[in-house]
Order: sequence, then C-alpha cells, then structure tokens
Amino acid sequence: MGQKVNPIGFRLGIHHEFKSIGFYRKKIYKNIVLEDIKIREALLKRLKLAGVGDIVIERSPGHIKLNIYVVRPGIVIGRGGTGLEDLKKEIIKMLGIKAIAKTAQKLELKVEPIKEPNLNAYLVATNIADQLLRRMPFKRIMKQTVDKVMGSRAKGVRIVLSGRIAGAEIGRRERVQVGKVSLSTIRENIDFSSVPALTKSGYIGVKVWINKP
Repeated sequence: MGQKVNPIGFRLGIHHEFKSIGFYRKKIYKNIVLEDIKIREALLKRLKLAGVGDIVIERSPGHIKLNIYVVRPGIVIGRGGTGLEDLKKEIIKMLGIKAIAKTAQKLELKVEPIKEPNLNAYLVATNIADQLLRRMPFKRIMKQTVDKVMGSRAKGVRIVLSGRIAGAEIGRRERVQVGKVSLSTIRENIDFSSVPALTKSGYIGVKVWINKP
C-alpha cells in the first residue's frame, strides 16, 4: 500500500502557507478552529456565484482579518461597497451576540482577485462537480477541463473521478492525466483539491492535481 500524503500539506512553507494564521490560545483552541470552519463554509456557500478559490483567516489578539480570493470581486464588493458591509455584518452575527460589540470594529475583510481560475484546483474541481450534477458526459467534462488547464500554461494536470459514474450500478474509478504531475518532488508547485458531487445515483468524488507553472 502506498503512503498517501496531501500535496498541499507536504509543501507547507515552500509553495503553500497555512489557511489559518495567528494567535490561538490553548484553552479556546478547539472553539476557534470550529469558528474558522464555520466562517469558511458560510462564505463558500454565500459567495458561490463570485467563484471563491481560497479563504485565509489571520488572527491577532482582538483582530480578525479575512482574505477572500475570488474570480469576480465585483459581486462580493457590491455597489459602493454595500455588499462588503452586509457580508461583514453577517460574519459578526455568526461569531455570536457577545462578540458583536467587541468585534464590529476589529473585523477586516479583504477581497483579492484570482487572475487565472483555471490554475486553481478548488475552482476546477467545483466546476467539474457542477457539470456532473447537470448530467453532462464525464469524458467530455474531463477532456474539456484538461484542455483549459493546459491552455493556462500548467505543467501538468491529473483528474480522478470515483463512485457511481454516469449512474452505473457498480462504482468505479476514472483517471486522466496530461503533462507532468510529480507528487514526490517538493520543488514542484502542486495544487490539490477534493470536492464531492452528490448526484441522484450517489456521491462522485472529484480530485484534481495541478502542476502550476
């Protein structure tokens, strides 16, 4: 059996940074981790149309900064920044009633644009999952996705689908790879994401590896 290691965790501090950075006290560590997960899930759901690729949470005593990387920043910001203010109020409300007075002026939102969405593994995997939900042929989806990623000057891309593909009675695994995707070489900048697609037949797992230029 092979030893499976997450490509992002394997490259932390070299090509990737931690998604949550800052001051975590030991007594409330578990509460803060759950809070981070809750914030991420809420933002990914609310800003789905904006194409969220990544969310980095930076914490310091009495201050929280959210860096949101999206494909369409205008949807998040809104007219005159109204969308950003509404989003800020929702997050403050989510943090709890007691935190409203203390956190209102110490919560900072920063929206950054993603220049090349075809090189973001999470966005690519989400796009594949959405197409599978619309019952598009999986082979066509994989081929078109590979062409788009390689067209964005990626060194290589690997896509793996597993589950009841196309409504088959027996689950199977489909895999396609183009170019070089060396997972054991730390120097290679590999982006990885795993997204489930809940179809009528059941879950189909979507995994994407992208070797960035």
